[in-house]
Amino acid sequence: MTADLVARAASLVAQVRERRPRVHCITNTVVQELTANVLLAAGAIPSMTTSPEEIGYFVSGADVLLVNLGTLDKERRDAIEIALEVARDDGIPWVLDPVLIERSEPRAELARLIAMKEPRVVRGNAAEFGALTNAEPTPEALDKFALDHITVAACTGAVDLVTSGAKRVQIENGHPYMAQVTGIGCAESALVAAMVAVEDDEFIAATAGLLLMGIAGETAAEIAQGPGSFAVALIDALAKIAPGTIAAKARVR
Repeated sequence: MTADLVARAASLVAQVRERRPRVHCITNTVVQELTANVLLAAGAIPSMTTSPEEIGYFVSGADVLLVNLGTLDKERRDAIEIALEVARDDGIPWVLDPVLIERSEPRAELARLIAMKEPRVVRGNAAEFGALTNAEPTPEALDKFALDHITVAACTGAVDLVTSGAKRVQIENGHPYMAQVTGIGCAESALVAAMVAVEDDEFIAATAGLLLMGIAGETAAEIAQGPGSFAVALIDALAKIAPGTIAAKARVR
């Protein structure tokens, strides 16, 4: 199962480049440029508007929606509400990134509310999943969350865990520099969204997005002198990485 999963995940890298899905990102102001460049390097087409007057048009023309709670001002709250209505009505898949909800209970309440609206994938770290579930984010708790919300939970860290409740894998790819550059996790959620746009099986899509970022991070770290040069090298690595490299370097169990 693992070998087949890795092969299918690797093939999604080529599919994204071929199909060039449109990914509309409601994301935080700190990471917009990095997220856009990561998506472009992977072969997707990003858009970023949060204007309530325009958001419906952008979402209806997108292949997938990313809802990132990193900057939760009034404009983005309004945009999220409109975007999710359009996504529901038009059958557009979406991904939730509950950024820093452990730091703000109002933000956590919003995340719990919209998590009930069937995101295809929820991508967060252990602290964020802990706040989302009000429980220690053990593999079993993440399994339950995925089953209860009819979604895939992708919990990232030194070792990533992806679970649909029925299936679960751990991914060991990545590099410590990834934790030293602002917005890597947010951009990783956008990569997951790009994979969701071309793959109906969200478990495979989430695995593919995390593998792509993790292996690109390892590749970039080989030439980087530190976190600053790593961020530039990561974009180059994402643009050049081949599906065969994903299959060869994946460490999944």
